[in-house]
Formats: sequence, C-alpha cells, structure tokens
Amino acid sequence: MNITALNTPLGWMNLEAGDWALYNSYFTPHPHQERSDHPLLLEASRQLMAYFEGKLQTFELPIEPAGTAWQRQVWSTATQVGFGKTTSYSALSLQLGDGGVRSLASALSANPLAVVVPCHRIVGSAGQLAGYAWGTQRKAWLLNHEQSSLQGSLF
Repeated sequence: MNITALNTPLGWMNLEAGDWALYNSYFTPHPHQERSDHPLLLEASRQLMAYFEGKLQTFELPIEPAGTAWQRQVWSTATQVGFGKTTSYSALSLQLGDGGVRSLASALSANPLAVVVPCHRIVGSAGQLAGYAWGTQRKAWLLNHEQSSLQGSLF
C-alpha cells in the first residue's frame, strides 16, 4: 500500500492507495510520517488541494473503498449529489429504495473516502447538519466552502 499525508484547511488527511485506486482519505490528528511519491497519491493530493482552493468541483480519481455491497451502493449514490448541493438522508434512502434512514446513515458514517465521496452533502430533512464521521464542524465548513466557491464562480 502507498501512503501519504496532506495538510488541508481542515487539518491533516491521510491518503492510502494501491497501485490502481485510492482506498482511504480521512482526517486525522496523526498524519502518516511516510510519504509515497506514487503517481496516484500525487494526483489525489493535487485534486484535493485544488478542491480546498475552490478550483475543483468533481474528483476524477479511481477509487475502491472497502465495504459491503450496500455501503458501496450508498457511497456511489452520494457521489451523484453535485458540488454545492445537498440532499436529505430520507430522500437518498428513497432513491436507493431502502426505506431505512438508519441503515443509510450507518453506511455513510463508514465512508472511508472523506471529501472524495461527498457524504458531507447529506443533511437532515429540515436541512440541519446531522452527523458526519469527521465532525459536524468540518461538515459545515465543507458545505460553506462549496457554496462560496459557487457564488464566486458566477462573476
């Protein structure tokens, strides 16, 4: 496995990849000390920094998050929620035909690809910030960042 760490506006993120796909991107107080120069990690770092700088809205990275078939389906559907947009847990659950918000929320909380798979775009039915594996403060920052980037791109 290839590993590196990236210092973002929200703190350190550890990135982990095989030769062909990104497996993990997560916030951590303990950044990897080892830094691989694998091309995939360099590209993932470049794209993440472009995202945080407001210059990238869609990630184009090969990903292979480890999870159950259900979790991977939820994460795949979450990637379809556009930059600067949100949807609710209940709407996403209905879209998936699951009918169970708790099952969906559990799958979202297990997302191993922070930011790249945008689980931060899933909110409560009244638009409230409900849960985020890396903290609701980070979720609020990410949503505000995306809104600000969209507003800036209009002019």
